[in-house]
Amino acid sequence: MNTNKASSKETGRKTAIVVGLLYIVGTVAGVLSVVFTGPVLNATDALMQVSANQNQIVIGALFVLLMGFALAMVPLLMFPILKKHNEVLALGYVVFRGALEPVTLFATVISWLLLIPLSHEYAKAAVPQAAYFHTVGTLLRSVGDLPLAVFVFGLGALIFYSVLYQTKLIPRWISVWGLIAIVLHLTTGFLIMFGLQTGFDISNSIMNFPIFLQEMVMAVWLIAKGFDPVAIASLSGKAEMD
Repeated sequence: MNTNKASSKETGRKTAIVVGLLYIVGTVAGVLSVVFTGPVLNATDALMQVSANQNQIVIGALFVLLMGFALAMVPLLMFPILKKHNEVLALGYVVFRGALEPVTLFATVISWLLLIPLSHEYAKAAVPQAAYFHTVGTLLRSVGDLPLAVFVFGLGALIFYSVLYQTKLIPRWISVWGLIAIVLHLTTGFLIMFGLQTGFDISNSIMNFPIFLQEMVMAVWLIAKGFDPVAIASLSGKAEMD
């Protein structure tokens, strides 16, 4: 039994390091996607800017795919640990963050890539047709602003931080911070849905900054400290009893 607990602690340590690194990779990739695509997609004449800077859109799309892959791996790695506490919640976390969230990100990538051929046609079109192209372009760009991604990410994170709080795998102050920050994030989804905010508002950035900072603090903690060994041992003991 002691050998099994020691093995579980070692596995938990390795998992914590990888999860921390994945959070950092996913966050950096997400920020870089905005750096590359933001100035183009938010320009006054976005379609003309896309036509002239299509490589920035492609690179930004690749960063979104990298972010989606990195963050989708987290629930898959965490599932064997979290299921020892509550398999239903662990599975829910996998569904929201490992399946549904990548789908929403993939939809954003497709919408961005579709803007490229549309922008080329727009650049060649006669002036009377400009309104049609602008309408289609606006619809494609709005895919990334839909609050669905906010809710999918937010609900998955709520499950994750709830389980982390209950299991004490990380200090509870980090879990509580995550729960409060993710409620703010979910609130932005409702504000966007009712037209009171957009994804590029300053207020939106302010409300989302706490979860961004919390995830980076948690990532560094996981890499440096790992999961609490007592909590890991407790979960392993619970799994053996079951």
